[in-house]
Amino acid sequence: MILTDKAIEESIQNGEIVIEPYRRECLGTNSYDVHLGKYLATYCDRILDARKHNRVEVFEIPQEGFVLQPGTLYLGVTEEYTETHNAVPFLEGKSSVGRLGIDIHATAGKGDVGFCNTWTLEISCVQPVRVYMGMPIGQLIYFKIAGEVANFYHSKKNPKYAERTIKPVESMMWKNKF
Repeated sequence: MILTDKAIEESIQNGEIVIEPYRRECLGTNSYDVHLGKYLATYCDRILDARKHNRVEVFEIPQEGFVLQPGTLYLGVTEEYTETHNAVPFLEGKSSVGRLGIDIHATAGKGDVGFCNTWTLEISCVQPVRVYMGMPIGQLIYFKIAGEVANFYHSKKNPKYAERTIKPVESMMWKNKF
């Protein structure tokens, strides 16, 4: 079951969902609009290695915007910090963003119950397109959970993406054992 605007607001009032900054005008019928933060990052190496820590170069989006190029993976970040304690958050791109040929996530659209952070975006595009800090980029949709959670994300042993940040976070695949 997807939470409605009223259910999202109720969950915010109860502390089950946290959105900072929260702006009432960003609340849709059954979603909440999130915005592109001021930082983007690109990987330093052209060939990435899943077993190694791949370094990124982080840069600030200038006032005049930044032109994304096809063939490059950009890591972005939401302006909004979120916490979800009693629902499963899903991040989807806004249709207006998709119509510009921008994908905001390669595979990681689902958050875990207990995830507390900004959202790193895996951004790609099909043609050059200028993006701006603060532009609406996606929407969070919340799914109600059934049953008790035994292992919240923020209380797991060594969660890979739990350190609070306002910058995009590179892949931590190298921390997995394989």
